[in-house]
Amino acid sequence: MRYDQARWTRNGEYEPLLAEKDLTRVEIRDTEGETGEESGSAEGDVTTVESPLPDELTRDELALPGLSEPELARHYTRLSQMTYAITTGPYPLGSCTMKYNPTFTEDVAALPDAAVHPDRPAESVQGTLELCYRLQDYLARIGGMDAVTLQPPAGAAGEFVGIRVASAYHEANGDERSEVIVPESAHGTNFATAALGGYDVVSLPSDEAGRVDLGALEAALSEETAALMLTNPNTLGLFERDIEEIARMVHDVGGLLYYDGANLNALLGRARPGDMGFDVMHYNVHKTFATPHGGGGPGAGPVGVSEELASFLPAPRVREAGGESADPEGEPTYERFDPPETIGKVHGYEGNWLVLLKAFAYIARLGDEGLADASAKAVLNANYLAERIEYEVPYGPFHHEFVASAGDQDAADVAKRMLDYGVHPPTTKWPEIVGEALMTEPTEVESKASLDQLAEAFNTVASEATETLETAPERTAAGRIDQTTAARTPRLSWHALGE
Repeated sequence: MRYDQARWTRNGEYEPLLAEKDLTRVEIRDTEGETGEESGSAEGDVTTVESPLPDELTRDELALPGLSEPELARHYTRLSQMTYAITTGPYPLGSCTMKYNPTFTEDVAALPDAAVHPDRPAESVQGTLELCYRLQDYLARIGGMDAVTLQPPAGAAGEFVGIRVASAYHEANGDERSEVIVPESAHGTNFATAALGGYDVVSLPSDEAGRVDLGALEAALSEETAALMLTNPNTLGLFERDIEEIARMVHDVGGLLYYDGANLNALLGRARPGDMGFDVMHYNVHKTFATPHGGGGPGAGPVGVSEELASFLPAPRVREAGGESADPEGEPTYERFDPPETIGKVHGYEGNWLVLLKAFAYIARLGDEGLADASAKAVLNANYLAERIEYEVPYGPFHHEFVASAGDQDAADVAKRMLDYGVHPPTTKWPEIVGEALMTEPTEVESKASLDQLAEAFNTVASEATETLETAPERTAAGRIDQTTAARTPRLSWHALGE
């Protein structure tokens, strides 16, 4: 078999694409001795290929598996059956809000009209721009914000954009501030975002009830405070009942109140961060509005702001067009525009467009009543499960999630053992204000039967001996994996069994 780096021209001539050079011969060995009809060996086990690559980039031997199509299909089917997923059972990872993703949103995203190139002119993508405009409006109304950008491609990216907008606002006012306050129970990205934004991080302790300690907050606030980053409900699933007082205290020193949208699922249709006094927030649309996420993506993290911060949002945004751009028949038209004091572009045009499209479809289908019902069921499910399990559950009552304590057991061992009972474990070891934390969020999609199954797994593990937990899992395809070594020295090459 010959590798020709060449092409046929329109007039039928054969035109080399590379200058003539010595080609390196590469042997590709089929580990099963099945190389097909183009084998370069009488024994049928070696195919010789001529390659234009230099010697240092050429392998002397490339071992490839010799498998038939049925063997491959069965192999990957078995792998899929060994993998736990939201389509196979509950996924109660606290704070992650791992909902089931309705397939109708995938159908919408797969429509041919959704496949638009970001460089097409505005007049040729009016449907796309209208959808973006309407999603901006949906999110603004859900969050109680005045303006929204769709660009950030993830929740952490949304946090960073929010802090950059806050920083630009202070700079425009000639106000240099150096600190961002973050509660000790906050998501780790909050601390990282504040530091990446150039601020010193001031950690804020919780009070005995698990909420913001107002005395500690008053001591932390100063003219150096740029913002307080807060999640409400917080990571213990508790609503900050003093939120209006917290907002007043932050604003009195000239600071801004930032809302981490990770727990917005608990408030949909019932409370809005903007009404509480928050100035800027990000939305985890892949959590709150059930579009896929995890493993690094896909996701989206739109940012909403109050009116006084709108001019600093990333460029471009989408608005209704006026003047000469307006439709002569009176139909609304849409255009991209740059806010006057924009921090610049943070992602291509409309952000992670297909993720945003799925979020729009989800919101549009549920409507106001559906969103309010989702939050109600999320709160109901969390409190029901918290009552059913035998582990200690401090604090409460809760909103969408709760944090139990494994007590004398190791939380990581508890998680491994729960896998043996066919359910995914909760988030473990965090937040650290609860010892051996089991952070649990069932979401609104789980039925009572599913919650009872989770509770039974929790309670069975709670009654087991330490020796049993330390060797778990026993019934899964893989046992305890050395995750540190796997991450640091991954095996990226295929090797035949027995080699």
